[in-house]
Amino acid sequence: MGVTSHNLAAGPGWRADDVVCASGPRDRPFEEKHEVACIAVVTSGTFEYRTRQGGALLSPGALLLGNRGACFECGHDHSAGDRCLSFHVTPRFQEAVAAALPGVRRLDFPRAALPPLPQLAGLAAEAETAREERDAAALEEIAVRLTAAVANLLADRVPAVAAPTARDARRISDALRRIEARTDERLSLALLAGRAGMSAYHFLRTFRQIVGLTPHQYVLRTRLHRAAIRLRQTREPVSAIAFDAGFEDLSTFNRRFRRVIGASPSEWRAQ
Repeated sequence: MGVTSHNLAAGPGWRADDVVCASGPRDRPFEEKHEVACIAVVTSGTFEYRTRQGGALLSPGALLLGNRGACFECGHDHSAGDRCLSFHVTPRFQEAVAAALPGVRRLDFPRAALPPLPQLAGLAAEAETAREERDAAALEEIAVRLTAAVANLLADRVPAVAAPTARDARRISDALRRIEARTDERLSLALLAGRAGMSAYHFLRTFRQIVGLTPHQYVLRTRLHRAAIRLRQTREPVSAIAFDAGFEDLSTFNRRFRRVIGASPSEWRAQ
């Protein structure tokens, strides 16, 4: 068990790594250190991340934020394994990006993570596609865009997510795993809450508090994220991808894809 990191691409002031962790509940977390600033896109699994800016339960679509020189720990109290696409950027790289962003004054991260926000859905899908295709040029552009997106979001003061209790974190982590494994099925609030042993209201409130999205929004984001990757990597018909992703009609898929990803499925594929 442990962490393996494979470098995908690098350039002046930035590096992109494919980081896979196989740790589980029986493995004790250990302290690590961010040598430079880190923005990591979580692409699978769930884990607890703790640093001096606070703690967060991270799930696919979320962003781990690490300041240069900050110590941190990652734990898997409730599930085993995760995978992240980690971008490491130097202060000079951050400064060059921030110089073009009006209103951005600080470069450090005041919080430990960002939830899987709709504003980041398209960029996260592009990042995962670039990783699978080993596209160094795309990864370089994404490093810049991701650094800018995080700086803008933090400047707008995205509300912080309260740290979960251990019991809440375990239940929501189980729910996230269930959604990942069965995202193409009907996953009603009542079903997810029942499996978590919680009332619908308590589950909804707790899920949103921990993940940053409602269960429905998270299921939708997961479906659209997977569809976006298949659109880029295959020539399968859009309708087949939509139905496999759990959408019952093409018009609904097209409308929601455009709203979340920012382009129609055909436009996204052609970009």
